[in-house]
Amino acid sequence: MLQASMAATVFHFGLWSNVRVKAKRLFFASGVRELRACRWREGSTLTSSAARRMFIEFFKERHGHRVVPSAPVRPRGDPSLLFVNAGMNQFKPIFLGTVDPRSEMARYRRVVNSQKCVRAGGKHNDLDDVGRDVYHHTFFEMLGNWSFGDYFKEEACAMAWQLLTGSYGIPRDRLYVSYFGGDRTLGLEADEETREIWLNIGVQPNRILPFGMKDNFWEMGETGPCGPCTEIHYDHVGGRDVAHLVNSDSSDVVEIWNLVFMQYSREADGSLRALHQHSVDTGMGLERLVAVLQGKRSNYDTDLFTPLFSAIQQHFRCPEYRGQTGVADKSKVDMAYRVIADHIRALTVCIADGVYPGMSGAQLVLRHILRRAVRFSTEVLKSTPGSLSKLVPTVVHILGDTYPEVLKETDRIMDIINDNEAQFLSSLKQGRRVIDRTLQNMNGSTVFPGSVAWSLHCHLGFPLDLLRLMVEEKGVAMDTEALDRLALENKKVRAQTQASEHDSCVDLDVKVLPELQGLGITYTNDLPKYQYSLGQDGRYVFLPCHATIQALICGQGLVPEVEKGQRCGVIFDKTCFYTEQGGQDHDQGYFTQEILPDVLFPVEQVHLVGGYVVHQVTATERLKRGDQVQLFLDEGQRLACMVKHTATHILNHCLRQLLGDGVEQRGSHVSADHLRFDFSVKRSLSIQQLQEIEKMIRDIIEGNEPVYIEELPLKVAKGIPGLRTVDEVYPDPARVVSVGVPIADLLKGHNNKPASVELCCGTHLLMTGEIQDFVVVSERQIAKGVSRIVAVTGAQAKEAREAGRVLECEVDSLRVRLTAASPSLPGIHRLSKEAGLLIDAAKKVQSLLKKHTNRSLVVDTVDTDSISVVMKTVNQYSDQAPGVMVMLLSHQESGKVLCACQVPKGFSAFSANDWALAVCAHLGGNAGGSDTVAKGTGSAVDIAEAIQWARNFAEGRMQQR
Repeated sequence: MLQASMAATVFHFGLWSNVRVKAKRLFFASGVRELRACRWREGSTLTSSAARRMFIEFFKERHGHRVVPSAPVRPRGDPSLLFVNAGMNQFKPIFLGTVDPRSEMARYRRVVNSQKCVRAGGKHNDLDDVGRDVYHHTFFEMLGNWSFGDYFKEEACAMAWQLLTGSYGIPRDRLYVSYFGGDRTLGLEADEETREIWLNIGVQPNRILPFGMKDNFWEMGETGPCGPCTEIHYDHVGGRDVAHLVNSDSSDVVEIWNLVFMQYSREADGSLRALHQHSVDTGMGLERLVAVLQGKRSNYDTDLFTPLFSAIQQHFRCPEYRGQTGVADKSKVDMAYRVIADHIRALTVCIADGVYPGMSGAQLVLRHILRRAVRFSTEVLKSTPGSLSKLVPTVVHILGDTYPEVLKETDRIMDIINDNEAQFLSSLKQGRRVIDRTLQNMNGSTVFPGSVAWSLHCHLGFPLDLLRLMVEEKGVAMDTEALDRLALENKKVRAQTQASEHDSCVDLDVKVLPELQGLGITYTNDLPKYQYSLGQDGRYVFLPCHATIQALICGQGLVPEVEKGQRCGVIFDKTCFYTEQGGQDHDQGYFTQEILPDVLFPVEQVHLVGGYVVHQVTATERLKRGDQVQLFLDEGQRLACMVKHTATHILNHCLRQLLGDGVEQRGSHVSADHLRFDFSVKRSLSIQQLQEIEKMIRDIIEGNEPVYIEELPLKVAKGIPGLRTVDEVYPDPARVVSVGVPIADLLKGHNNKPASVELCCGTHLLMTGEIQDFVVVSERQIAKGVSRIVAVTGAQAKEAREAGRVLECEVDSLRVRLTAASPSLPGIHRLSKEAGLLIDAAKKVQSLLKKHTNRSLVVDTVDTDSISVVMKTVNQYSDQAPGVMVMLLSHQESGKVLCACQVPKGFSAFSANDWALAVCAHLGGNAGGSDTVAKGTGSAVDIAEAIQWARNFAEGRMQQR
């Protein structure tokens, strides 16, 4: 199949004459005026802003491209990426054919933009190279133009050549082009079509060079859209033939533009699959382009960086930048300039887009970037604490006009950088003490323990290269073998976790979609998910949905039937199941065949893929295409999600009413057992503010206000005053959800009171009274200027109130006993210890919650010698993070380990007692408890190994479930 699809894309020699004519016509017809009007002028004063603007206008005005804003650097709903690393990321659904057919994006044909990109971590990772040379960056701007099933190779090459040699006036004799030379092992032919196009544009044969997969076959990540590419390279020197320097990592000859011809998708097994349509994806780094246009050999000598260098010298009071690299930069001062300038740009843009330094994923990478910048600023340039953040206004001045979101966040960005810098400097002090203590206990050994180094890396965020330098300064070598082993084990655990969360059915989209469309299978009608009502008894009525199986997905594609026990994806002609989107969990439930109504097929997951709703099941009997079925929701789970989702909208509204219009939603998640809401605010809310929020929400609940829902054209909906939106791609038409005010009144401007009005695809209540009650169980800052509220409703809210009263009684009891206590020293010590337990546990919980944001499994350490504190910390953590499995260990100086854990009520993979008993037995001890809570003791030399073992046990049991 692969070779057949490849063969279909090979250019036929007999058509080359047509290419020659078309390419020449395209190039000369639209490029003559530009060639006459603009000529190369080395050392040009063309600014970076002008270069960016000319690119956008060239494609918009001359070639009919639609200008699309840059997406945030945090990928939208794509777990395969840490950051947006190319301009095409936001268009990935179009390339894969999975774009929602109702969305505005589905109508894109020709697009142009300037995209904010970060390449640090993952497949494309430039972090370690930044500073060593003069052209690598973590953050950069990608200028790009795209064609989605419109023009292809000929037009793309012609447009690129027109812009470079015409509008920008770059001399042709400075340019070289490369193309894909083929790969026999994959059955890929050389891209002779592209070579002929360049010849016919007028590029000399000795400047058209073939290269293999490494250089001229572009892939976004380990999986996803990809294809052969042709690159345009620039010679900074000129007046010579240096074809041999192309793709040789020469600083004299650099790639400036990459034109990718998207034809395939890289599958998880490494194979290539032809895409449903051919598209064009081009990318040109603004930084390298500006260096060419301003006649600079270094990107860092352009106006994108020189203002930052001036600011560094001003605020750091350090030697001036001289542009040296390698051995010439003996003091590393110039490298430090480049590192700091690059990293402060990345930090500014990422934080403005809602990515904050943290402990996992993109947040962990950003923490590495910040700490690398701090190291170079404090250790090389000898800056004082707080100097790094003073560079943020300069970044905002350079980028603010193009990306106005950074303008609104300047103060918060500076605060976050300052806080994280202070934390890192404190960690350095603490880490140095650990290193010194370890060195003292090594008994003459000259190899520093890899386990200690790995623990410092994981728990204190020590960069491994810094650790090596610090121990080598003490005349000791690092145990790199142990470090590599621990890193590999950690990587395996992460891979296993990702694999267990990976849904094979959804991964088949690019293979299955063309087949579905080819068979004429219509998109799933999922409107029945909104078809519910209130009965006369006040209860919600969810009707069963009668449907027909349109397709079955199993293994590598569509199948006519599946047997009992097979895991498969089922696509019906219609469904009442809600798919996981908009921050709301997918529905649960089952379906039955009309011929076997007593056999239930439980639905495990539900996903929306390119207009089709895929229900993942493990067949309990044979299923075949055409079967008539009835679908039944888990009504309790659906109603609980509806309650939490409507409550989330009301919370958003009340926060804005209390704190002002500056409150912006930063994220949310709605499940059956709780809601989570992240929002921008300068500091944590006070007790009084939280109580006021709860009162405002309960007033709306008690008022039993109606919830109005209506579908409107997207343009009309966005014109509603006070409408709240988030960074999502909305369908057109879009659903408007209004609490308490009819949408018709909103459109007419007749609403006399502030109302909660949002665009939302979720399922909602019809009246607010069903929420019954609302309690905030935790509120904390997850990053500087961003708070997270976790709340519960209904019966859970009542339980939370009772738990709060119990805690209040404990505190009151301590207060009374302290007042009435005899002045005996033992009595005072005992009461002080009890009070300390409550306070100590609360502090530790807040620290752990901040460290383990968004994790469903937490295994960590706490510093205490009291099993009571460990237990109370576990209890309070579980109260504030419902649904999380948590185990905490405390490692004593004697080697003894205290252990406590808790799992959610009803959790079936394993009990708390099983978990604690297994871990403590592994540590040579014992444990006991119940299904939900347990504690025990053991002993260990390496607490990091114990943590990993406990985590592996839990993950292994979850995978077996």
